[in-house]
Formats: sequence, C-alpha cells, structure tokens
Amino acid sequence: MELTYAGLFLLLFCSAYSYQFRSRSGYGRFVQDPELEWERMEKVIGEDMPHEAPAPETKFWRSASGGSSIPEALKVPEYVIVPASKVQKEVFKPEKGARPLPNSIKEMLLAASATSDEAAKSKLIEILCHVDRMYVRISREVFKTKDAYKYLKLGTCPVNQGNAAHYFLLYLLKTDCGFKKENTVDYRYVSNMLHYKPPGPVLREMPFDIPLQCKFPRFFHSFKVGIYPKLQGGTVFRALQPKSSFTLTPQDASGNEITGAKSYILGQPMYFEVKQPEGTAKSGDQRIYINKCFTTASKDSSSNPKYTVIDNQGCMVDGKVTSQSKFLSGSSKMVQKFSVGSLIFKNAVSTSSSSQQLYMHCEVLLGKLSPTQSSKACNYDSATKKWKELYNDDSVCTCCESTCSSPQTKASRNIISSHSWKIDLSSKDGYTEVDPRMKSLDTDTFGLEDPDLTEHEDFLKYWENDY
Repeated sequence: MELTYAGLFLLLFCSAYSYQFRSRSGYGRFVQDPELEWERMEKVIGEDMPHEAPAPETKFWRSASGGSSIPEALKVPEYVIVPASKVQKEVFKPEKGARPLPNSIKEMLLAASATSDEAAKSKLIEILCHVDRMYVRISREVFKTKDAYKYLKLGTCPVNQGNAAHYFLLYLLKTDCGFKKENTVDYRYVSNMLHYKPPGPVLREMPFDIPLQCKFPRFFHSFKVGIYPKLQGGTVFRALQPKSSFTLTPQDASGNEITGAKSYILGQPMYFEVKQPEGTAKSGDQRIYINKCFTTASKDSSSNPKYTVIDNQGCMVDGKVTSQSKFLSGSSKMVQKFSVGSLIFKNAVSTSSSSQQLYMHCEVLLGKLSPTQSSKACNYDSATKKWKELYNDDSVCTCCESTCSSPQTKASRNIISSHSWKIDLSSKDGYTEVDPRMKSLDTDTFGLEDPDLTEHEDFLKYWENDY
C-alpha cells in the first residue's frame, strides 16, 4: 500500500512539472518532446546550410627503402564560403595559358582552419537558426533556483518548453518577441536578447542580458578549377526581318527628315520615306513594298478612327481622292517614298482646338525586284482612270479595283509608325485655308510659288502633273 501511494505521488509530481510549460504553449511552438524537436531542427539545418568542405586526404608515395619521401602536398579545401562582396570574379575568369595565383586568393584558400572550442566547453546556452525560427536551449545547471524559468525570456517571450535538463524557448520569427531583422550585401541578420532578471530585494544569482544573433548568407557563388566546356553542334534560328528592320520618317519637300514639332496646313502635301536603318545589309535583287498605310489620331496603331491611304497590297487608294497622294520614284528601290494630302478627322474637330495631332502607320514588306499582285506600288492616274505601277508592268495593278491576292506568308511583314505631326486648323474669315505651303514650328516657311526653287528641283521632277 505504501508503494502504491509513493507511485501515485510521483505521477502527480511529473504531471505538475510538465503542465507548468504547457500552460504557456500559446506563446510559441509547443511540441510533445522538445529534445526531439531540437534534434530534428539540427538535422534540417545541417542539410540546408552549406559548410566548408574539408581538405581531401593527401596521398603520396614513399621510397622503397623507407627513407625520404616526396613532400606532402598542401591541403586545400574543396570549397570555401566567401561573402559576395569579397568575390573577385575577374580572378576566376577562364583564359588561355597559366598565371600565378593572386596572394588574396592564396590567403583565402590556405587560411588556417579555425578550431572550435565549443565541443570542449559545456554547452550551457545553445541557439538554432532557421529561415523562419529561432530556438534557444539553456542548461538548467546554470540556475540555482527551481523556478528560474519564470524570469527567463527571449526578448519579450517566456520559456515555453522544458525537461529535466534544459529550458527551451522555441519561437517562429513571426512571433512578436522583439526580433530585429537586418539585411546587408552578404548576410541577413536576425537578433534578439536573452534576459534573466530574478526578482526580490536580494540576489542569489546574477541577472544577465545575452545578445543572440542568427546570420544567413544571402548569396552563394560556386567556382571550380578545371572546367572544360563541351561544344555541341546544332541549328540556331534567327528571324530574317526583326521588328525594327524598317523606319517610317516624315520629310519636307526637299527630302530632309523632319524632327521636332511639325505642323501642316490642311490640304497641303506631306511626304514620307520608308527604308532600312543605316548599316543594314542590302541585297541587289530586293525591293521595299508598302502593302498598307493608314492614319490615326493615337500612337496606338489599333486605335480608331483610322483613315487608309494605301491598301490592297500596295494600291494608293487615297490617290483616287486627291492627286497629292502617290508613290514617288527614286534612285534606290530599297527606299520607298510617298506623299499624302494632309487631312483631319471630322469627328475630332473641336471649336476650341486649333490643331489636330496625327500618326502614320504602315505595313512594309521586303520582296523581289519584280512586283506581283501581292507586292507592288500602284498609283491612280486620274487622266486615264487607270492604275500604274511605279517602276514595272502595270498589269499587276489591275486588281486594285477589286481584291489583290495576299502573300502566302506574313513572316517578313512589319507594322511601323512615324512620329506625330499636327494639322493647323487656323483659317481666315471662317474659311479653312488651303495653301500648298509647309509650315514648321521650328523652321522658316517656304512656298512652291517662291521664285527661288532651285533647291527643290530634285523633288519637283516627280510632280510635273500637279503644278
């Protein structure tokens, strides 16, 4: 009977001892066995975090007589962990031949291994760091009183686990324990303070504040000697015509590019040039074709409203409306120029606005010199009421009054856009002024009626039917 009472008393004591930590499980991570949890996290951290590899064991030959031997080679570690800020990338750059190893790299590889005294010392206070938690374990032999755990805290969080040998503070970093986080170029730091503050007017144990810090490497770089690249053959595909292979440029009557702000008077001709950028390789048996061009009031080519000036695979359809709209011939077929009579969108006219901003968008194709119904440059001749090809046989233009066939492939087509210009809506006596003169915001104006037309002779030869 006495033995039964003794056993019952021991059971009640153990239950009470265990309960004193379980009642605080709401403050942190509660586990059934804190020692098993500690060992589990030690294994996880050991697998996740890299460690410096030890130097490989050096093997050497001894003489048959057992006398002198070949000196043992230096033991260099397989790899070392180096902060990103101290990595000298240029030193590890592959190059032909050999060169001496810089002193800074020698010191890094041949540095004496730091001997750890932790194994020899009694581990009174231990800390485990992982990406989302900090675990602290304190040996109970540090303290003299049995209720020391009541006055021990990690930041603001109390002891939440314990057994006969240790007190545990097991907390996730998201817990409000006063964790401080800091990032540098090489590391991420998480720190806190371990406090022990026994109460009372007298002390039998000294209070302490021990700073704890977890350090996580932020970057990892790997270098290995003796990398020999293996070249493998294969096929590399490259687009024949990248998206930026053509340019669409507004020009003045002399063929000079218009830069900066530019405005036209309503009804006067505007000139455009399509070509490939300077330095682009050109073939002698190719020609630039403009399949379609349209004007919008927005930089977005898919916006509305829009007005089409070239359509049906290279027909200047606006030429049936005004003789100012036509393709222009030139010395090179790798450059295509055209003119359009300036216009505005009726629905966008405002009594409070004196100008309207517009953009030109064109679909361009690079094809063979001989035109076809799917790639051509056809102007409308109002005198004969027929379509004529700019350079070759007019028969390819007969479809401009119906539907011209499209190329089988659209892989080499490009939609390009010009920069914006403005149409001046100013008028005299309430009537819109139609004047074949170009007015620039940043250059002097000139008129085709000017007596001095010598500088425009190179352009006017294409306009004998208009003036």
